[in-house]
Amino acid sequence: MTTAMHSELGDPALELGRLLSGQYPDARGRFGPFGGRYVPETLWGAITRLESAAKLALADPAFATELAFHQRTWVGRPTPMMRAANLSTAWGCNVWLKREDLAHTGAHKINNALGQAMLAKRLGVTRIIAETGAGQHGVATAAACARMGFTCRVYMGAVDVERQQPNVQRMKWFGAEVVPVTSGDATLRAAIDEAMRDWVCDPMGTHYLLGSAVGPHPFPWLVRTFQSVIGTESREQMLSPAGAARLPDAVFSCVGGGSNAIGMFHGFLADPSVLIYGAEAGGRGDATGQHAATMAHGRPGVMHGSYSYLLQDDHGQVVKTSSISAGLDYPGIGPEHAFLHAIGRVQYVPVTDQQALDAVREVCRSEGILPAIEPSHAVAAAKAWAKANPGATLLINLCGRGDKDMPILMKNLA
Repeated sequence: MTTAMHSELGDPALELGRLLSGQYPDARGRFGPFGGRYVPETLWGAITRLESAAKLALADPAFATELAFHQRTWVGRPTPMMRAANLSTAWGCNVWLKREDLAHTGAHKINNALGQAMLAKRLGVTRIIAETGAGQHGVATAAACARMGFTCRVYMGAVDVERQQPNVQRMKWFGAEVVPVTSGDATLRAAIDEAMRDWVCDPMGTHYLLGSAVGPHPFPWLVRTFQSVIGTESREQMLSPAGAARLPDAVFSCVGGGSNAIGMFHGFLADPSVLIYGAEAGGRGDATGQHAATMAHGRPGVMHGSYSYLLQDDHGQVVKTSSISAGLDYPGIGPEHAFLHAIGRVQYVPVTDQQALDAVREVCRSEGILPAIEPSHAVAAAKAWAKANPGATLLINLCGRGDKDMPILMKNLA
């Protein structure tokens, strides 16, 4: 971190207090030095309209009631908390899994897609666009649009279209138009670029349903708000007699842009006894272009409308990334994650492709669950931590199921 950024951050405990008390994001949409709104003038009206509508909706009991109804009857919330008995025995720890893979459409993405689709109805827009990497946000958005009566266009990198065919078909069955993006690196970064170009063409008639905790304010805050149900439920479930009847010693989530992680982490940020870890895509190694480990190898810069950590070369150009996981194959991270890293509240650790694949196999054979490759990074990070902390209680956000990854797994798992 640069000296200039250090000067904008005070004592870590005070900075965390500002976050938890609602002072961050501030009026500029920043978490300390991170975040903000780096957007063309064409989008300013749509951005500020979205922020105003979101604040009104989230303060409206009728909106909360409707959201809770859809979460309960359509999404399937609350999702279960499960003790992984066989992993617990193998690791010498008390291992718990938050089963977001059991939410409707198979991942945590539905929490945010539903909330933003409801907001879009209040905005009076006529169409919704979205981006997707692993395809789960695209599927969730397509499903939410079908339920709320919107037309839907999903931009997806051509590389991801090829490796996530099951989700491409599901989007189409929900009525979405899937647009392969061949420009740039043809992955998630390129899909976001293309979705933003579309939005610029019709900013007031279109809502961009951004899927991760990235982008210009208010998106990082808005996505975190809708995903924080994960952490709220998890904390209650861990403390209940049916759970561990105590707080976990450590919490683990995978991190690309960071939506599932920021939702989980917010349930435990105020608990100093709980260590928090984000598992990044370590890919095939530490060399540039072989990974997507933004915190381990990146530095601050501006991309997709906000100031955060990103992977860039000496000239400030964003570099290509590599990960077996389409959902983590992104050269940046949400600004709130950058803030939590800067104040030391969350630790971010890289996990290699092979470690993630090994974790997929272990969860399958130990617990009879096929996890997505993304949360398998968190499983691998948790296993490594457990070796050094025998007897501890840990919680892993199993944020998606592995159906979508069958083509990849069939090539890479014996």
